[in-house]
Amino acid sequence: MPKIDIRRPHQLSIPEARAVVEQVAARMREKFGMEGQWEGDTLRFARSGVSGSIEVGAEAIQVRAELGMMLAPLKGMVEQEIRRKLDEHFG
Repeated sequence: MPKIDIRRPHQLSIPEARAVVEQVAARMREKFGMEGQWEGDTLRFARSGVSGSIEVGAEAIQVRAELGMMLAPLKGMVEQEIRRKLDEHFG
């Protein structure tokens, strides 16, 4: 299964960065039916065809995702969209 692993530095406090990740997660729930649950400062998410995590660190956000067979051909597009969102919120 294709994997995505993106690390993005940020200048926010952990609570501020976590609030931004929560906003993005809310949009993911609305738009894609993606369920997520916080475990400490890591948001674990899943839906049919994709699962992963967004780890909020003091200096960086780490996004990891594993794509299922149906989304495998769209890996480049999915990765590009994640990078765009990270740039928009943490750039």
